[in-house]
Amino acid sequence: MSIIIIVAQSKNGTIGVNGALPWHLSDDLKRFRRLTTGNTVIMGRKTWDSIGRPLPDRHNIVITRTPELCLEGAQTVTSLEEALRVAPTGLDQFIIGGAEIYNLALPKADSIEMTLIHKNVAGDTFFPVLSEESWRKSVGIEQVDEKSGLQFSYVAYHRRGSS
Repeated sequence: MSIIIIVAQSKNGTIGVNGALPWHLSDDLKRFRRLTTGNTVIMGRKTWDSIGRPLPDRHNIVITRTPELCLEGAQTVTSLEEALRVAPTGLDQFIIGGAEIYNLALPKADSIEMTLIHKNVAGDTFFPVLSEESWRKSVGIEQVDEKSGLQFSYVAYHRRGSS
């Protein structure tokens, strides 16, 4: 079992605006589905609200400050530690947002799968800055989204000192 943060961010760290992604990249969404299907996705309640439903073929866990909250198709917990403890064994745990959950998960994550948009984008939600001392990166091939014209790369980060 690995703890993997999966995120799309702009060059200036933006991951959201007004509770939504500030871009639509079809290839990125397909990659997200391919990587997370058959595994566990862990998210905050605001991310759950923005998606609006459980993600199919994945074990959905939602972190909420409201312990009595029931969400159809998702398991609710009150902390990241609890989410990791109750997640099914043998599955990778994908942390899918939002910003507060990313901040909590960063010290625990084994790797990060990032879609890096090669443009500064205005927003109100940001991914934390990664420390080069803690993370080593490998950059994928640059791509261009045909519909939006946005240039982006898939970047993998692995915690230094791990295999």
